[in-house]
Amino acid sequence: MSAYKDATNAIHAATRQTQEQENSEAIFVTSSFAYASAEEAAGKFSGDEDGNVYSRFTNPTVELFEKRLATLEKGEAAIATSSGMAALMTLAYSLLSAGDRVVCSRNIFGSTVKFFNTYTTKFGVEVVYVDATDYDAWQAAINDKTRLCYFETPSNPLYEVVDVAKVADLAHEKNALLCVDTVLATPALQNPLTQGADIVMQSATKFIDGQGRCLGGALIASQEIVDVFTAFMRSAGPCMSPFNAWVLLNGLETLSLRMKAHSASALQLAEYLEAHPKVLKVNYGGLPSHKYHQLAKQQQKDFGGLLSFELEGGRDSAWAFINGTKLMSITGNLGDSKTLVTHPATTTHGRLTDEEKAKAGIAEGLVRVSVGLEDVEDIIADVEAALSQLA
Repeated sequence: MSAYKDATNAIHAATRQTQEQENSEAIFVTSSFAYASAEEAAGKFSGDEDGNVYSRFTNPTVELFEKRLATLEKGEAAIATSSGMAALMTLAYSLLSAGDRVVCSRNIFGSTVKFFNTYTTKFGVEVVYVDATDYDAWQAAINDKTRLCYFETPSNPLYEVVDVAKVADLAHEKNALLCVDTVLATPALQNPLTQGADIVMQSATKFIDGQGRCLGGALIASQEIVDVFTAFMRSAGPCMSPFNAWVLLNGLETLSLRMKAHSASALQLAEYLEAHPKVLKVNYGGLPSHKYHQLAKQQQKDFGGLLSFELEGGRDSAWAFINGTKLMSITGNLGDSKTLVTHPATTTHGRLTDEEKAKAGIAEGLVRVSVGLEDVEDIIADVEAALSQLA
């Protein structure tokens, strides 16, 4: 375990200087690696000798990102993937077999629901959904066939907060594994592995990159579990590119500072929205009025940069607000230095059925904002102008 604090580890952990003596991390953009002899090649390919074989297996830049992220997550090891959804695929196809059960929170990313319902079940895996914070429902759903429990905390876009330790205990009673998606908090604000989770899933595309530049995902767990993921990676190939790993390494260096700034601005915006007469409800854990405020304070260092709010008038009002903004980018991404706005019911959760949306709380009047790093007064002014145009 490193003796340094997280902000220092984000810059220095696992650093390896080459013979060129560079002070910034090198990028190894290569598909394969050359050897001095046939004997050396044979030793590397067999695993008898340490070293790189092929960038689908290992790459020095990707490996550095993995080691640094694992350090920040307080995990033994990590594996990087080409996207967050590639991480989910690696998780499911590595661990699950026909006859297994997955118990999953309803309030998760729309594409995650689609993946579980369309592709995982195709191979004889049963997927059962429960309300994220109904712990009696978790206990009732987790049976002897359950291999994996899965939820987001905080959830996107409603900011539900799940008690990690409580669900971990329920999962472990039945020898199931718990995977927590904590993309909104990032390792700068929360470490589920220290709270009882077995696996953490990250979409590095979001706040870890921080500038909307590239895709990436990761799974962090014990070395034993990561070895299972690695075996799948070598055969299926959903690997992270060296260039993206290099970009994401640079993102990690400023993650702690950025998450503090995102959190401070998001809280100010949430307070403004909560007091606005045209806003029905604000979903942000930093508000004392929020249902999960106390639990969020216990599990997280801060509340992060994403919030959502509901307007009267359903989709018409939500779209009118979004179209009335000038500073914000209208996009389904989150975690950018720019403030981003979207209508979850027709974008991030648009592929869900009306029934699935209703169960997940995705209302037509719901607007999601990923609060960026602009001056917060400018963000609030943009929101105020857009709200003023609503009837």
